[in-house]
Amino acid sequence: MPSRPQPKPRWKEVSFGLKKIQHAYLTGNFVAERLSWGLYQGEELVGVAVFGVPSHPAVLTNVFPDLEEAYTATLVLSRVVLLDKVPANGETWFLGQVFRAAAGEGLRGVVSFADPVLRRAADGTAVIPGHRGTIYAAKGAAPVGRTDPSLVLVLPDGTSLDRRALSKVRRGECGHDYVERRLAGFGVAARRRGESGEAYLHRALVEAGVVALRHGGCYRYAFRLGRTRAERGAVRIGLPATGYPKAIDETSWQMASRLAAPSRGGCDTPTLL
Repeated sequence: MPSRPQPKPRWKEVSFGLKKIQHAYLTGNFVAERLSWGLYQGEELVGVAVFGVPSHPAVLTNVFPDLEEAYTATLVLSRVVLLDKVPANGETWFLGQVFRAAAGEGLRGVVSFADPVLRRAADGTAVIPGHRGTIYAAKGAAPVGRTDPSLVLVLPDGTSLDRRALSKVRRGECGHDYVERRLAGFGVAARRRGESGEAYLHRALVEAGVVALRHGGCYRYAFRLGRTRAERGAVRIGLPATGYPKAIDETSWQMASRLAAPSRGGCDTPTLL
């Protein structure tokens, strides 16, 4: 007689622990990390929360204008990842433990982002299904609008090329060869001898089948941190609060289109970046 399936354990029946970890545990397409904590079940790492450094201090100071020590008193919540085996409500419990520990490290303001825009690979697979920031709202984050709209260049595997990657190719800066290898993986012919970075991008983005997606901006959230209620209450958020977002944007992807080389002469990159 087959055994009956065991019910998934409830959160309070499972013993979990929080440990500060080093970024050496974390591999792949990673961020500029400043603080990281791991969620452990016994000796197994089952979740990670990473606080990182944004590309510009204004990402933090616009939200927390009184916390002038950007990268010390304020950081971006760059990653929150838990294995599926972590029971329900594990994300909010984990964030609560992490915020308590981060406040002890002197962190007072945290900015996080949720990308609501669906992205698909060339075969139709949803690579980025869209994220409203539900766990941020559950932890009491203040919704403070959206980031600026932008044009996102989406590769056939559903990942994207950002402005910095394109700039490296245009200027021949360190890292341009990695970007060119990524494009070569989508059938782009190698860069020709004497071909400028701009001219290469002019043809490579078209050859790769890059899709131009007009992105309306990520939802932005602000967390006040502190060891006490008084410390949390003393943190001022400089942007006006908005309603909690509810929409996932599927329309922008439906309206996106593949890049095409312009009919006029010249070698301007066929993007709006």
